[in-house]
Amino acid sequence: MFTRTESFREFIRLYPVVSVIVAIHIALYLLTILPIFPNYWFFEHFSGVNFYIIEGEVWRLITPIFMHSGFSHMLFNSFSLVLFGPALERLLGGGKFLLIYLISGIIANIATLILEPLTYTHVGSSGAIFGLFGYYIAMIVFQKNRLSKENSQIIITLCVVSLIMTFIQPNINITAHLFGLIGGFLLGYVIKK
Repeated sequence: MFTRTESFREFIRLYPVVSVIVAIHIALYLLTILPIFPNYWFFEHFSGVNFYIIEGEVWRLITPIFMHSGFSHMLFNSFSLVLFGPALERLLGGGKFLLIYLISGIIANIATLILEPLTYTHVGSSGAIFGLFGYYIAMIVFQKNRLSKENSQIIITLCVVSLIMTFIQPNINITAHLFGLIGGFLLGYVIKK
């Protein structure tokens, strides 16, 4: 379920939503580092800045889901999405998968807006990815027959490790991780296949 054996071309064909999201991650990252573009423009206009959101720039509840602060940040989140997204995209279909991904990310960003200071600035798809974990956990709890025992154990173990790392690593939006997870879990309770 979580092992990738497809060729690059097969992966894109089988998992178009995951592929497009990862392509957006890479494209936005490149736009922030290539010297032919005004690099800071993207961070200035797409980062989640609580003060600007309060002032009416509501797109900043969505755009941070696709922006990353550096290569390793973008690579880790994209790798997590490639690892855990395809199985869920296959189970739910592209439309529901995208809905869960975006709503989880938006929930994480709204929680960040409410609970963090107005000066707080954030980027990254971690809240949306934690939303996928939350959705998987809801499947384990409410739809026991959807995942094998082995896959359920993998999800629970990785979720616990990811939560522990949330509190250990520096510069992590803990609020987004926690509320992305909760949002995905609630969506898993409400939106079933």
